[in-house]
Amino acid sequence: MFAVATNIFVLDNAMTKFNGMNYVDWSEKIKFQLDVMDLGMTLIMDEKPTAITEDSTEDERSPFEAWERSNRLSLNLMRMTMAENIKPFILNTESTREFMKNVKEYSNSEITDKSVVRNLMSELTTKKFEWSQPIHDHVTQMGNFASKLKSLVQWE
Repeated sequence: MFAVATNIFVLDNAMTKFNGMNYVDWSEKIKFQLDVMDLGMTLIMDEKPTAITEDSTEDERSPFEAWERSNRLSLNLMRMTMAENIKPFILNTESTREFMKNVKEYSNSEITDKSVVRNLMSELTTKKFEWSQPIHDHVTQMGNFASKLKSLVQWE
């Protein structure tokens, strides 16, 4: 049990958090991680397997149960890798494919641009120099914030 908890902790810290602007990088890493964990089935299959009934055979039950497990764990992993300020804007679904589609739509929306601009402005106006780091790193970081902001905002 401890090994599983440790692996999940390491996974959570290693995963790229979706921040609204990094959909391509985030989705690539999520898909890879799901494949490594043998959970990518829900993203690969076009349709959910037919529902099981009392009369279903073991051969019919197995794909459905595997898909259900894959879908549940995949959705949990994806939600876990969302930045907290993004989660309320992503529509909850019961399908991994639908969730990925919603995340992609959000990343292309006008809300994302406003959110990112607000975050960058906040960083630029409140970030303080930390004496434990070289001044060059701080200046570079602030310059990166400014160039990202400039690329998002149309200056007149």
